[in-house]
Amino acid sequence: MRSPLFSPRWLGLHVLAVLVAAVCVAGTYWQGTSAFQPDRDVITNPVADLDDAVPVSDLGEPGAFLHPNLTTNTAVEATGRFDGGAQLLVPRRLDGEEGYEVVLPLVTDDGVAMTVSRGWSSDGTDLPPAPEGEVTVTGWLQPPQDAAEGFVPMGSPDTGTVERIAPSVLVGEWDYQLYAAYVTLPGSEPAVDGLTPVPPPEPPTELTVNWRNLSYAVQWAMFGVSAVVFWIILMRRELAERRPEEGGEETPTGGQAVAAGS
Repeated sequence: MRSPLFSPRWLGLHVLAVLVAAVCVAGTYWQGTSAFQPDRDVITNPVADLDDAVPVSDLGEPGAFLHPNLTTNTAVEATGRFDGGAQLLVPRRLDGEEGYEVVLPLVTDDGVAMTVSRGWSSDGTDLPPAPEGEVTVTGWLQPPQDAAEGFVPMGSPDTGTVERIAPSVLVGEWDYQLYAAYVTLPGSEPAVDGLTPVPPPEPPTELTVNWRNLSYAVQWAMFGVSAVVFWIILMRRELAERRPEEGGEETPTGGQAVAAGS
C-alpha cells in the first residue's frame, strides 16, 4: 500500500515545510553574518593609492566638517609653503615606543593652512628643517584626533608640544584658518627625510558583535528547528494513526477464515 505521506495533502505539507526551513536558514545566515560585521560607526576605509590623489580643496572648505569616510586614508595632495617656525610635537607611540609626531602648517596662497604630519621622532630633538619654498605634498588625509595618547614622553624637545592633532587645539598655536583634517606623509616625501614615517591606519580587522542581529539569528534558527520538529511529529502521528486502521481491517477476515475451517 502506498504511504499516506505521499497523498496530495501531505505533498503540499512537505513543500511548505521545505520552504519554511529554507526561509529560516536564509534568515539565520543573514542575521548571523550581520552580527559579526564591523560596526557601522567604525571607519573601514582602505588605504588609498597615492597615484589617485585628489586636491584636498576638492573635498571641502577650510573649517567645514569633513565626513570621516572622506578623512580617513583618502589620498590627497596640497600645495603651499611650510611655516617651519610653527612646527609642533604631539606625543605618540609608534610600534610601542614613546616619542613625538612632528606637525606643521602647510600654508596655501589663500592663507589657509593644512596640518601636515611630517613623521615621528623618538626624542623630538635635532629635527631636520622643513623644505623651503612652494611645495606640493601627497599623503593620506586623516580626521582630527579626538583624544591624546595619555602619556608625556621623557626628555626636553627643542619644539613646543600639543596634546593632539586637532583644529580646536592648533588654532591656539597657529594664526591660520585650518582644514578639519590633517595629512600623513609617506617616506618618499622630502619633508619626511630624517624622520620615521607614520603609516596610515589600516582598516580594523577585528569583529564587532552586534548582539541585536545575533539574537535575531538565534530566533530564526529556533523557529526553523521548531518547524522541522513539528513536521516530523505530524508525520509520525499520521503513520501511528494509520497502523491500527490497517490492522483492524485484517482482523475480521482472519476470524471468518478460522470459523469456516472449524
